[in-house]
Amino acid sequence: MKKIVLAASMFIATATTFAQKGVEDGSKYGHGEDSVRCIMNLVQYDDAVKAKDYKGAYEPWTIVFNECPLAKKSIYNDGVKIAKALYKTTKDEQYYELLLKIYDQRIKYLGNDKSYPESYIKGMKALDILTYKDTDEDNKVAIGLFAESFKGDAKTIQPAFVQKYVLSTVNLYKKGIYTAENVVNNYITAGDVITSIQNSGKTFKTEKDKAEFDELVATTKEQVDQIFAQSGAADVETLNNVFGPQLEANKNNVDWLKKVNKFLSRTKGGDESELFFATSESLHNIEPAASSARGLARMNLKKGNSDDAISYYKQAIELEDDNADKAKYYYELSTVYFSQHNFGGAKGAALSAASLRDGWGDPYILLGKIYAAGAPSIGSEEWEKKAGYWAAVDKFYKAKSVDESVASEANQLIAQYSQYFPNKEDLFMHGVNVGESYTVGGFIGEATKVRAK
Repeated sequence: MKKIVLAASMFIATATTFAQKGVEDGSKYGHGEDSVRCIMNLVQYDDAVKAKDYKGAYEPWTIVFNECPLAKKSIYNDGVKIAKALYKTTKDEQYYELLLKIYDQRIKYLGNDKSYPESYIKGMKALDILTYKDTDEDNKVAIGLFAESFKGDAKTIQPAFVQKYVLSTVNLYKKGIYTAENVVNNYITAGDVITSIQNSGKTFKTEKDKAEFDELVATTKEQVDQIFAQSGAADVETLNNVFGPQLEANKNNVDWLKKVNKFLSRTKGGDESELFFATSESLHNIEPAASSARGLARMNLKKGNSDDAISYYKQAIELEDDNADKAKYYYELSTVYFSQHNFGGAKGAALSAASLRDGWGDPYILLGKIYAAGAPSIGSEEWEKKAGYWAAVDKFYKAKSVDESVASEANQLIAQYSQYFPNKEDLFMHGVNVGESYTVGGFIGEATKVRAK
């Protein structure tokens, strides 16, 4: 501050009749009397901003902003503070218009700044547009600005740009202004941008700063995924319309195939579509992956080739690293074995599914059904053949104990299969008492308790 005041004093002492503003000659402060005027107003508004006297800062800041726009970078950040504060207290539209003008002028004079380039400034402008003017037209403008900001250096892209980009897109879709295809395409763009941010090599002063930023990016990705999932835009028809025409040109594009394949696998009915089968086959020929193997398993099931489906499910399980997805593949494999009446194979796959995902009741429901279906094949006496229903009902109880969402189905199945328990007379005749421990033989091979109908 002393240097600035000293410089101003020197200019006052040496000023001639010649004067020229910085905005006119591209200099930092201008020349002659105009440079003195610039520096003095800069000092005045700077003191006011530090005191949070934004009303008092407005007039001298305006002179600096208009007459010497290259005086220093901070006049733009300070200007944003002033415009926001005055708009908040007065609701006068001139301050909102000024806010936008500040961003535009910053682009004009400082758009080539390496740390905060034009792309970054456009993203920040879009955020403020959405903060103060959330109309449909404003959302469109903001989306366009965010899209432009994504073209810049990934190191300067803020996670908030990506989150708001998707949120605004979904808002316009829900109003019928944007199509489902707009949502899908912008969501894909958002995912690519997040990846570019993660791979940008952005540097930080401390490890703590890096960890916090990484967490912010991860949280943003979760938010974006949630916004998209709740949008209702992703259905099979939309995905086919978006990606179907691109298939021929991308048959050898591994990244594209993986992206589309994963999209479809997570969309209701998507894993039954021809596009899913086509991407799975192309992907598997180039680079076998869990998702493509599952796709081929589903395709073979649809064609009635159960044995080939089992083979592909085993590949999917072997190639998958994510336990949740691996559990899903085991569950689906169990249903294929079950359809073949291979009760032992079905049991093993269902147990594997249950072990890989806590709190999931579906595998236990399936196990109970497998046990119930296979019960008549165990033992020679009639009561022994019915003993398998004890083990089946045990699994239904287990299902609802770990997962409340299946409780209703589990209760229905318990009531249904409890009717097949042996009666007390049969048990008594064979020296078996209610409440005793009993091990069911055959493929079930589990201990249970004796119960009567």
